[in-house]
Amino acid sequence: MRVGIVGLPGSGKTSLFNALTRMDAPTHAYGAHSAETNLGVVEVPDPRFTFAVEVCSPKKQVPATIEVTDGGARVEARDDEHRFGTDFFTGVRGMDALVLVVRAFESASLPEPPGGNDPRRDAERILEEIVLADLVVVEGRLERLERNRQMKRQTPSEAVEHQVLRRLREHLETGSPARTAALGQEEERSVRSFAFVSAKPLILVANTSEGGTAGSGALASLRSLAAERGLPLIALCARVEMEVAQMGPDEEREYLEALGIEEPARDRLIRAAYAALGYVSFFTVGEDEVRAWTIRAGTTALGAAEKIHTDIARTFIRAEVMPFDGFRAAGGWDAAKAAGAMRLEGKEYVVRDGDIVHIRNSRG
Repeated sequence: MRVGIVGLPGSGKTSLFNALTRMDAPTHAYGAHSAETNLGVVEVPDPRFTFAVEVCSPKKQVPATIEVTDGGARVEARDDEHRFGTDFFTGVRGMDALVLVVRAFESASLPEPPGGNDPRRDAERILEEIVLADLVVVEGRLERLERNRQMKRQTPSEAVEHQVLRRLREHLETGSPARTAALGQEEERSVRSFAFVSAKPLILVANTSEGGTAGSGALASLRSLAAERGLPLIALCARVEMEVAQMGPDEEREYLEALGIEEPARDRLIRAAYAALGYVSFFTVGEDEVRAWTIRAGTTALGAAEKIHTDIARTFIRAEVMPFDGFRAAGGWDAAKAAGAMRLEGKEYVVRDGDIVHIRNSRG
């Protein structure tokens, strides 16, 4: 799972990247540019996984993770305006989801954005560029398909693609992202290879001043935009989150407790990204290993078995399934099984978020 951080210069993208990954990637002065792309892997915070590790004391523990990228989409701040290159967002077409960071803080050391500090305007500018980038791709492909049609060289699959892209072009021309287009499964499959940026799940992040404060009405305007576009919004101070991420576990816990904060905002963002991707976790537990497995919501027990190993799926007999609440209440697998919390399910059972699953198969 890959998540790309995007935003205008000076919005705090790299600070957020460092906060999420606990890395120390260099930040650059406003208007400066780097050809480097920052890449890191973060664990998905999950108290269920932590509990299972504490109970089982396994030799190995494998949490769910997300890959985070910063620097894949670059915007130049030049001549008092933001300039988007022709390759804008090329670097994030391979991402599974996007995190859009907007500046919602005042700074004496950082120049104000062109036109003043306006988080909603900045967010709308990026959202518009995302749609325009996809529209350019669609129009380019439609020109080639139209030439093939006129020369009577268009294949049946291209004819379907042609029809879908014409509908999608009309949708994008209204300023609406591809993810809100009413396409059927077959239609989506016909254009999936284009990896449209506006089709990806997107999370808005308001990068505020310390203490969560922002300019007058800034957060309210962003909340309004998020509600209008159906986007999740998380407010945080990337600089503070970055500083907290550099602390040791004990120091971080003491610092957050002193502020009356249960968890860092970065954890909420990571979980929001995980949920936006449509993923859930199931667990396998034991003395050898506790592992969180990532699957799409709606995956069956057979699909979960295939995630573990193709041979296990091929020799699938039954799935031993235990809701996590039963596991937690009893304090472990054996006790919960003795209490009747475990049940047997077949191949078509839809695995639920938090299920503990052991696969019975003909090989043992």
